[in-house]
Amino acid sequence: MNYWLVKTEPEKYGWSHFTAQGRAVWDGVRNYQARNNLAAMQLGDQVLFYHSVSNPAVVGVATVMREAYEDPTAPAEPNGKPTPWCVVELEPTLVFTQPVPLAQIKAEPMLANMGLIKQSRLSVMPVKPDEFDQILGWGMGEARKG
Repeated sequence: MNYWLVKTEPEKYGWSHFTAQGRAVWDGVRNYQARNNLAAMQLGDQVLFYHSVSNPAVVGVATVMREAYEDPTAPAEPNGKPTPWCVVELEPTLVFTQPVPLAQIKAEPMLANMGLIKQSRLSVMPVKPDEFDQILGWGMGEARKG
């Protein structure tokens, strides 16, 4: 199993929208590195759901329910070529009892090399298992480790 983080602006599409919908096609990604990360997601992978911009925090966990396929929202390519953009389908699986704010993540030395810190503008990124476990623990109300 792999672990990931997806970022979204909560005013445009937040956790409440996601849970009300029940399943989402993660579309609109137009960055090649983020697209490559979407393409690498596998069925059952766990995904941290991160609210960016206002009150940045990880708020829950989703599961990959369908692996990458062509993004139906992508503009058509010239000469009928397939679009380079893809989507995955995600389902919400766990709402955190408390959001894990970016400030808390930044303050934790073991998370200093996390993609969220190192590549803060990337919208889809891999997460190491120990990073995932740390954030999951905090989100479920466990005391800070270390």
